Order: sequence, then C-alpha cells, then structure tokens
Amino acid sequence: MKSWPGTVVPTLAQERVLPVLELTDSKSLKIQDVKVKDVYRMYVCGITPYDATHLGHAATYLTFDLINRYLRAQGSTVKYVQNITDIDDPLLERAKRDKVDWQELALSQIDLFRSDMVNLRILPPDHYIGAVEAIDLVTQSISALQEAGSIYPIDNDLYFKNYSSSEFGKLSHLNKAEMAKIFSERGGDPTLTGKIDPLDCLVWMAKREGEPGWPSIHGLGRPGWHIECTAIALKYLQPLADEQTCIDIQGGGSDLIFPHHEMCASQARVITGKELAEHYVHSAMIGLDGEKMSKSKGNLVFVSTLVNSGVDPMAIRFALMSDHYRNDRMWSQAVLELAQNRIALIKQAIMSKNCAPTETVISEIINWLAQDLNTSNALNSVDLWAAATLAGANGGDKQELLTTLDALLGLSF
Repeated sequence: MKSWPGTVVPTLAQERVLPVLELTDSKSLKIQDVKVKDVYRMYVCGITPYDATHLGHAATYLTFDLINRYLRAQGSTVKYVQNITDIDDPLLERAKRDKVDWQELALSQIDLFRSDMVNLRILPPDHYIGAVEAIDLVTQSISALQEAGSIYPIDNDLYFKNYSSSEFGKLSHLNKAEMAKIFSERGGDPTLTGKIDPLDCLVWMAKREGEPGWPSIHGLGRPGWHIECTAIALKYLQPLADEQTCIDIQGGGSDLIFPHHEMCASQARVITGKELAEHYVHSAMIGLDGEKMSKSKGNLVFVSTLVNSGVDPMAIRFALMSDHYRNDRMWSQAVLELAQNRIALIKQAIMSKNCAPTETVISEIINWLAQDLNTSNALNSVDLWAAATLAGANGGDKQELLTTLDALLGLSF
C-alpha cells in the first residue's frame, strides 16, 4: 500500500543535546524513559477506512508524529509501520448501507486519509500495510499459533486462546467481567457457543455468503482484526534476537488498549516468547461540545471538512496540541478560534523585524516535550515569546526558533 508524501524535517543545531524522552506506559501506568537507541521500531494502528479522518484519528497520529520527530531529532532512526484494516465488518456494513462497492469505499477513504495526513504534516510510515495485502502474513502467524497449541476451530472459523499468555489482562488492568463487556461492545463475541474462554478472539473467519474471502491453508476466508496487526508488526519491524521485546513502541488511541492491543500482545508472546513492546503508549479521546464524539452519535468532526471550509491545517494541529495527549478533551469552535488567535500572534511576532531572545523558548520547547510530550506548556512558552517580541524585546534568532517549531512540533508558519 502506498504511503503519503513526506515533508522535509529540518535539523536542530548540532550542539543541542536533547534530554531522554519520557512517555507514560499504559501497562506499567508509569512515566518511563525511552532509552536512547540508534534505531527504534514503532507500530501504530491505522484506520478502518469507511469514514476517515475525524479529530480522534488526527489526535492519535499527531501524538505519534511528535514521538517520531523527537526521536529523530535526537539523532536516531525510527522504523515506523502503520496498518490499514481494509477488510472488516464495519467497512462491509457501511458499504452495504450506502450501496457502494466495499473496495471502492475503502480506496476513497484511504486517499482522503492520506491527504489529511499531508495537510496536518504527519510524517509518513516507512511501511503502510493493508490487511488484504498481509493475508499471507496472517496465515503464517496463525500457523505459528497452531503449532503452539493456541488455536481451535468453531465450525470453520479459527479462534486464539488469549490465556495462552500468562500476561493476558495486564495491559488493560481490567477484570474478566469488565473485559467481556468491552469485548462485546467493540466487535467481540464473548457469548459465542463453542468458545473455550469468552475472551478468546477470532483470527480467521471462513467466507460468509455475499462477503469476500481469500484462499489460504486455513480455508477460504479473511483475517480477524487483532492477528492482522500482530502479523504486520512482526514482519515489517523484524524483532532482533538480542532484544527483550519485539518492538519499542506500540501505539494508538486509548480505545485500543482493550481488546485490540491486549490481544495483539498476547498473540505476539505466544509466537515469539517475548513481550510485544517495550512501551505501550495511548492517546486520549476527543469529544465535541461536551459529548463523546462517536460514529453512533453522528457527531464526528472530520479534518477534511474543516480544511475544505477554509481552516488552516496548522490551526487544527495547534488546537490538538494545546492540551496533553493523555487528557480526554473536548473540541469546540471556541477551541479552534483560540488556536487561530494564538497562531495569528505568533505569525505577527515572526514577521517582526526583531524578535525576543529565543534561547529560553527553544530550551523550554525541548524540555517540555521530553516530559511526556507536554505540548500544552511548550506552546505556552511560544505564546510568551511572541508577546515579548510584540512588546519590543529583541536579540533572538528567529530562524532557529522556526526550525525548532518545525522539527519538533511540526508547525510551519
């Protein structure tokens, strides 16, 4: 699958040494150092392409864009992989509802997603992989799980025993009743007759009448959701034998912690004998005008709709960064307008003949980002610099500040 065009990321001044990045880990519930390495492996779960890209998506991919940028700025290489779940029940249901071909719907939404990512200046993944093109990888992973004795059939479908991993449940910190409830709400089938355990998950669905299927050693059918990401991550990020975990960072929205990431991690442990990720990182949810933003409520705000109405994508990016990535937060017209007003003052300061000293603001941007991506405080520092500039202060290096804003925050004025 083709990714989207990248953007040139400027390099910070050579003499700048960045602090070690700290991130909140969802499994330990602690802020942990991301130890400095030459190469990082990061996997972020992608969209199911039937209505891309709402602000919840945007906030998620922005979070991992900030991580990507910071690690690169410290001089490391980031191997970044993202999937697209381009065959799944929600996609087929939407296509049927709208009386369109499911493949055409998927392609149109993937194209829209790519353009949204370009507008928001999100760095593209090195590998952008669709579930359909990864079917061979999925079947290989299922075979590996079979060899470990962790797969069983129900009719012609195949299920994975999640409790094959003793660590199952330790990422989400939920009890079994809570997991069963959420599993049911998010596409699972805990009450299905024939299951060994209610939390076992589908890894291969035999072809249903009127639905697509692909030939495989497991029969004609299609992948389950969780095994798709496990297979893609293990193939394209190729865990190293001498490392304790398969990859460095597994990421997505907080709604993916359970069941998706919990079950991906369980499968990876059985296949490899290792923990899937050194760090599990999740961004919070975005609401609208005091209510949870959801497909069922019909109150999703789409990036493309905002951009087509004339909103500067940098204002969307700025607004999403104005609060911490781990805080559930509300979107509103007032939030957008405040971001637009703040950007206007920053642009005015940038256009000034002289500018306030920049060493402090640059150091503060770097240090706040190092502290669990505290973009809110980083942007507040930029506001203070802009105010000082407009008040007549001088002596700063405007170009170095612009480079820092671009390289670390992805903001281009």
